[in-house]
Amino acid sequence: MERGGTAMSLLLLLVLAVSPWQAGAAGGGRGRPRVPAILVFGDSIVDTGNNNAVLTLTKSNFRPYGEDLNGGVPTGRFSNGRVPTDFVASRLGLKDLVPAYLGTDLTDDDLCTGVSFASEGTGYDPLTSTLVAVLPMQEELNMFAEYKEKLAGVVGDEAGAGIVADSLFLVCAGTDDIANNYHLAPVRPLQYDISAYVDFLVQQACDFMRVKSSFPLATQPHSIQHQTMLELLKFSPIPIP
Repeated sequence: MERGGTAMSLLLLLVLAVSPWQAGAAGGGRGRPRVPAILVFGDSIVDTGNNNAVLTLTKSNFRPYGEDLNGGVPTGRFSNGRVPTDFVASRLGLKDLVPAYLGTDLTDDDLCTGVSFASEGTGYDPLTSTLVAVLPMQEELNMFAEYKEKLAGVVGDEAGAGIVADSLFLVCAGTDDIANNYHLAPVRPLQYDISAYVDFLVQQACDFMRVKSSFPLATQPHSIQHQTMLELLKFSPIPIP
């Protein structure tokens, strides 16, 4: 994989971590969810409204966001309608919309079937979230730990642990690290060339997936999807060196 020019390789954009049970259940029968819950971490691509509760300018709770969803009332999704994880949850037979963990109308059923901890503007690099005053990825893990306690309070310790162990974990992050941090803020370019910065992000992503066993062993990543920077940012006016 080329590491220079406009085809500068990669950012870890999407990690799907699926337990062996989930892999087998993916071909399961109709009429029941393929997994008990979906748990989502990352940035604007999968933020379903957490930034509504954050003191930041990085929000989408106004029109035209949400004009094709929920009667045209913005939900905090950075989309005119649903975001990718909503489609995934629907396809899995869980629900049509994945709620934000910080949402004001979160229900016990929402806890049992999954939530999003994502925050628009965040990234694997801690500096990325600091620049725009959003939730760092570490705080998403902190919320996940809190979520597990709340879930146990609803269904009991054993059932709660079972739901978490068999859930689909989805992480989508990395584009803000490049587009809004490395290319816009005069800090990381003084410390890293782009290749070294990408290596730094990959290490941060791996640390995120393993940090203090926050994820159950069964949800360690089985596959990592890499895309070139050109593919990731083809919509962006920012020149790629």
